[in-house]
Amino acid sequence: MSETAIGDPGVDAAGRPTRPLPTGHLARISAYWLGLTAIDSVVNLFLQFRLNYGDLVEPSQVGRTLFLVGLAGALVGIVVQPTIGSISDYTISRWGRRKPYIVLGSLLDVVFLLGIAYSHTLIAIAAFVMLLQLSTNFARGPFQGYVPDLVAPRQVGLASALVGMMQILGNVTGVMLANIAAALSVPPNPETGQARVDMLPLALVAVAVIELVTMISVVVRVDPGLPPKPREGRSWLAIARSTWATDILRERSYMWLLASRLLFLMGGGVMFNLVITYLKQTHGLEEGEAAGVNTVLLLIVVAGNLVSNIPAARLSDRIGRKPLIYASCLIGGLGVGIAAIAPSIPIAILGGALFGVSGGIFLAVDWALMTDIIPKASAGRYMGLSNVATGASGLLATATGGLVLDAVNIAAGLGTGPRVAFLLGVVYYALAAVLLRPVREPPISERLQPEAAIV
Repeated sequence: MSETAIGDPGVDAAGRPTRPLPTGHLARISAYWLGLTAIDSVVNLFLQFRLNYGDLVEPSQVGRTLFLVGLAGALVGIVVQPTIGSISDYTISRWGRRKPYIVLGSLLDVVFLLGIAYSHTLIAIAAFVMLLQLSTNFARGPFQGYVPDLVAPRQVGLASALVGMMQILGNVTGVMLANIAAALSVPPNPETGQARVDMLPLALVAVAVIELVTMISVVVRVDPGLPPKPREGRSWLAIARSTWATDILRERSYMWLLASRLLFLMGGGVMFNLVITYLKQTHGLEEGEAAGVNTVLLLIVVAGNLVSNIPAARLSDRIGRKPLIYASCLIGGLGVGIAAIAPSIPIAILGGALFGVSGGIFLAVDWALMTDIIPKASAGRYMGLSNVATGASGLLATATGGLVLDAVNIAAGLGTGPRVAFLLGVVYYALAAVLLRPVREPPISERLQPEAAIV
């Protein structure tokens, strides 16, 4: 079986690939998500550890600082990712229409990760975080269109599960590296004059290496996919502008799903992105203790992810995607709500377990539903826009949760703010379920049409 045969799939009248791919090929396509997700999680924790234990800001300003950095990064991602994704739909190169952007974005990611790692002022860290959002979204937009380029309808559920698994592994990798680095760091000792021994930069260096490896795996081993769309004489500026054309509003199910995805991910993002602040301010843990508890919480969340991910993908192929997403909204809201009111760490970890089950279901199913309903010829544009919700959700969750956190801490006392911020996450889950209702899911029979076998 040749790579050429795999990389030259037939398409149906709607522009969907019809040739099924081997599972190993699907896994290689999804591998880059591990590196991208590891970047998100490690940078998020790096910022939380720096702000809570690095004396960069006062405790009452942690939420405000996260808000400002998160909002700026979200705006960059919202503009860059879908625009570059749309441009990649029309790009002609011997590497195909997606790979040049993935390579350049990944190389810049490495530079900016090192900048974050070895910056010592808040302004410098924030500047490099902004630049990282620029580069990583430069790669993500085109990469989002890659899987729809290659995956036939019958394999969308499996591909979605693999994407979800890689995102889970990426979160595990980033969080574990940050926690281990924080646990190995030694705080300053004024009595002996010992300076702080800071291991956190090494976590970002390790993630930079991981992204390079996963990028190379995609570029070398994954085929180009569908040919580019014809430009028809339009300039690149005109194509960039067309990303934001109002014709996309006619895809009503897509727009509703986009809004639902954003709110769902913000619900979990409040907990995930404020966890260190929660452990320090609400439960009074020191840096090493917070890293240890966060590691335990991570393992529980991942166990929930793994238990629910593949079964949810298989079940959604039988009963549809939406029922599973409704279930994930309910379970996620319960988990974050339990953590919000938890009187002790063990109860908070129980909430984390439910959060993990919810996330595993969602990662397996939501991406599949998005792939089911978008026009495949413009996958870069539509998946780029959809991943604005993915990329911006954590940043917006941190921004809104951070504002609530500071305001409540000032009004009700330090430690109350993280609890109320978590309750805001419950509200986001409920809104996500409401916004999912108008989405019209394609009939299951459309995914079960027989396809040509690989020879």
